[in-house]
Amino acid sequence: MSSLKKIMAISLSGVLFMTSSIMVHAETSQETLNKAKSQLDQSENLINEKEEEKQSISKELEAVQTELNTVETEMNRNKEKIADLQAKITETKQQIEQKKEEIVVLEDKVLARKDVMKERLVSLQKTDSTNMVIEVLLNAKDFGDFISRATAITMLFDGDKDILEQQQADLDQIEKEKKAIDQKETELTGQYDQLAATQNDLQENLAKRQSKVNEVQQKFAAISEEVELAESQKNAVLSQISNAEAAIKEEQAQAVAAKEATTPNVVNVSTDSSSSSESNQASGEYMYVTATAYSHEDTKSDFTALGYNIKENNTMKLIAVDPRVIPLGSKVWVEGYGEAIAGDTGGAIKGHKIDVLMPSSSHALAWGRKTVRVKVLN
Repeated sequence: MSSLKKIMAISLSGVLFMTSSIMVHAETSQETLNKAKSQLDQSENLINEKEEEKQSISKELEAVQTELNTVETEMNRNKEKIADLQAKITETKQQIEQKKEEIVVLEDKVLARKDVMKERLVSLQKTDSTNMVIEVLLNAKDFGDFISRATAITMLFDGDKDILEQQQADLDQIEKEKKAIDQKETELTGQYDQLAATQNDLQENLAKRQSKVNEVQQKFAAISEEVELAESQKNAVLSQISNAEAAIKEEQAQAVAAKEATTPNVVNVSTDSSSSSESNQASGEYMYVTATAYSHEDTKSDFTALGYNIKENNTMKLIAVDPRVIPLGSKVWVEGYGEAIAGDTGGAIKGHKIDVLMPSSSHALAWGRKTVRVKVLN
């Protein structure tokens, strides 16, 4: 009997030692779990900050791209104006060449008249024009011949006058045409220079806008990488949490098994622990998921994958799930949301992600993006 008591005492001491060791490990696993949850909160906050920054950069990129498109449109319009003006310049140059040819013709006429006028002046210098007129009139055979000679003399002098007037008119026309050509060339040159300067300004503006677009695109790419890195870190933390929870459950199970291996007196002690374990199991197994929100205002159809009309029943508790993780139609409990039906799916709902149904878009925005616990009830 004494030996049996010693054996029981030794066994009890061993069990108590093992239980103490398991509890120490359990505390360590709990500390790991708490630390991981704290890191998860930090990761969530970081992801939210980066997402907001990403949205801001995206809006900035859209604005800069719009400015770039506006400049490109203006450049194309200016190019069209330059092309139209170039066509006008070509046409005007042709007209100018024609005018120059007409001026050459007028100049030749003026030159020819100069020779005629020179000969007339020489002739007048050699013969006294007054005596010549009198002599011609006096030599008339009769009165009719006198009238004819007088008319001829008058026409002769009138012809000289016409030559002089036409000479002056042609000289004036030459000067007028030259001025018109110079003025037209000056106007076209000025317009072309102005459009060319505008095009240069637009080109510089375009280069600046393109540089800005490239800069914002680089910022967007960098923030996208930071978001991906934060998501990766978050997933790693979620994995740590799952491992820590599994370790705690295993250690708790080992502690219960160790207590059950003791004497009947020890068994009485372990009964309370078993009850505590059963109480813990009553809470059920759960998983961590990323939870966003949506409403009937955000969907193309008012019916879910299981046929629920979420417009008419916009206050019902329903979540969208990945059927590979949470079975469709199952009843679930969502931390911060309550019990709900897994009654919908979504293109973006893949893996450990859910979308909780809200009455409106404003409520969905207020929910935001969270990491919550989810338990499948049936």
